[in-house]
Amino acid sequence: MFLVRLGLSAVLSLALLTPAPAQSVTLPDIAGPVLLTVTGLDRASHPGGQIELDVGRLEALGTTEVETSSIWTEGVHLYRGVALRTLADHLGMTTQTFRLHALNDYAVEFPIAEMTAEVPVLAFEMDGAPMSVREKGPVWLIYPYDLDADYRTDTVYSRSIWQLDRIDVLR
Repeated sequence: MFLVRLGLSAVLSLALLTPAPAQSVTLPDIAGPVLLTVTGLDRASHPGGQIELDVGRLEALGTTEVETSSIWTEGVHLYRGVALRTLADHLGMTTQTFRLHALNDYAVEFPIAEMTAEVPVLAFEMDGAPMSVREKGPVWLIYPYDLDADYRTDTVYSRSIWQLDRIDVLR
């Protein structure tokens, strides 16, 4: 089963069949542990070419939910996070490829052309609770695996990186 819950403005935009205008979101100050660092950003808009994101900053971008099973977990779970496209658009990530890094040094390249508005999701909660490192946290790039066989391929599985802690924007 797949479930995506969108914010009211997104639902209204879909209903009207017109794209929502890009809106600038001011991110709050870091108030909790850093879950994700994005590097390789434009230095003119991001001092040092990077940004650190905690739960508050991710939530400020607007969250979505995915309900799915996976080959790595038992049963169906509800994941909450931010669509990778949402983060990319907010940060002005216009490159063709990102490199995603896990805490254990696993890394995978991800072509921006393979993102949609809703998929994949940078999940930071599972079943209403933060994900520990043991539970594939702090961030897990997740897909709605149950929705379509296209999300159950070796390529998608290899990109479903958990314990994600850094995204490098490749230039």
